Amino acid sequence: MKHIAVLLTVYNRKANTLHCMEQLYAQIMPEDCAFDVWLTDDGCTDGTPEAIRTIFPQVHIIQGDGNLYWNRGMYKAWEAASKAKDYDFYLWLNDDTYLFDVAVHNILEESHTKQDRAIISGATKSSKTDECTYGLHDKKDILLIPNGTLQNGTNLNGNFVLIPKYVFQILGNLDYYYHHAGGDTDYGLRANENGIEVLLSGDYVGYCERHSSLSIWCNPDYSFKQRWKALNKPTGMPLKVLFYHERKHYGLFVALFHICTTITHCMFPKLWNSFSL
Repeated sequence: MKHIAVLLTVYNRKANTLHCMEQLYAQIMPEDCAFDVWLTDDGCTDGTPEAIRTIFPQVHIIQGDGNLYWNRGMYKAWEAASKAKDYDFYLWLNDDTYLFDVAVHNILEESHTKQDRAIISGATKSSKTDECTYGLHDKKDILLIPNGTLQNGTNLNGNFVLIPKYVFQILGNLDYYYHHAGGDTDYGLRANENGIEVLLSGDYVGYCERHSSLSIWCNPDYSFKQRWKALNKPTGMPLKVLFYHERKHYGLFVALFHICTTITHCMFPKLWNSFSL
C-alpha cells in the first residue's frame, strides 16, 4: 500500500476549502494507494476548521496563529506529516484548486514512469475560459501548456504538486525563510540544482482561477506610501526575501540588480509600465 500525505494551508476561505476537500475525497484512487490530509489552519475566524472537523473528521489540523501565510503554513503541515508517518508521497494542494476525479490517479501513474524520482506539477485551467492558469514555467518564465506528455520546467507553482519520498529525502521541507510566496519556486530551483527533474503533467488536473489583479505595490492608483507598505508585506515582495532568493539561486550581482529594479518599479509604476509595453 502506498501512502500519500496531502498538504494544505487555509485562511478564511471556508466555501473554497470545503469545495476543495469535497473534490479531493471524491478522487478515484488506485487500489493500492490511500491518502491522509494534513491541513494548517492559519488562524481562521470564519468557521473553516469547525466545518472541516464536522464534515471531514479524519483531517489532521495543525493550528497556526494567522501569521504563517502560504509557505510557512505548508511547511508546518509538511513537518507534522513527515514526523507522523514515513509517507511514500507528499502532495501540495491549494484550497482554491478543484480537482478532476482522476487527478491524483493520473499524476501517480506519471510519477511511476519516472520511477517516483521526479517532481510533477499538475496544470490547472480556468473554468470560465479554459485557459491554463497555473502549473510550471520554463526558464524564460513562460507558463507551459499541457500537451499530453511530461514537460520539463523550472519555476514551480504550488497549486498541485506531487513530491515522492525520494525527492523529500534529498531536498527536505520547504525553506522556512520564505513567508508567503517564493517557497514553491525555490523548491523547484533546488530540485534542478540537485539533478531532480521538475515536470508538468500531461493533462489538466482541475480548475483554479488566476489571481489576475495588479498588486498594490506596483499599482499607480495607490500612493507611494501605500505601495511601499504593500511591497514589504508578506503578501507583497519583501525586499529581504527577494534578495535572499535571488542571491541563493543567481548570485549577488543579479540579486542587487533585481532589488534596484523592484524599487524602481514601486517608485515609478507608470514609467515602468510604459517601458514594459
